[in-house]
Amino acid sequence: MLSSRKLELSVAVVVVVLDQITKALVRPALALHDSVVVIPGYVDFTRVHNTGAAFGMLNAAEFPFKTVVLSLVGLIALGGVAWYAATVPLTDRLARIGIAGVLGGAIGNLIDRATAGYVLDFVDAYWNGWHFWAFNVADAAITVGVIFMILDILGLGRRLESKPSIGSEAR
Repeated sequence: MLSSRKLELSVAVVVVVLDQITKALVRPALALHDSVVVIPGYVDFTRVHNTGAAFGMLNAAEFPFKTVVLSLVGLIALGGVAWYAATVPLTDRLARIGIAGVLGGAIGNLIDRATAGYVLDFVDAYWNGWHFWAFNVADAAITVGVIFMILDILGLGRRLESKPSIGSEAR
């Protein structure tokens, strides 16, 4: 099962590295609120600073030590997810890979918040004037990770245990 843990660690590390690389590319390329069209009518890269929580909640709220408070909340949540990860059986690979994505994404965004005081979001997905919240690689990894965890809860990806059929029981 050591290879399973290596895979999970690799997923988390790759997410953090890709997240930080993409943000490092966006910082010098786009000023705050500047946009570059990627797929006309669907996706732009627009630099946004999220000083709040997920989906921009608390973005407009100002209170003393906001960055410190949100960083501490992020650390506590990260600890909770790590604790939960320790309780998930090694056989639940889909869930464990999902958790690794969530951990990698949380670490990537926490790095931003702790070093810059905000999370850099830049992917602006939209359609017919409706815009989804701007997001980044870390946010995408968290979302996909949660989807993997839900799929695991629904039983997808689990190996079927061999159960005796009704007629095969010894008499």
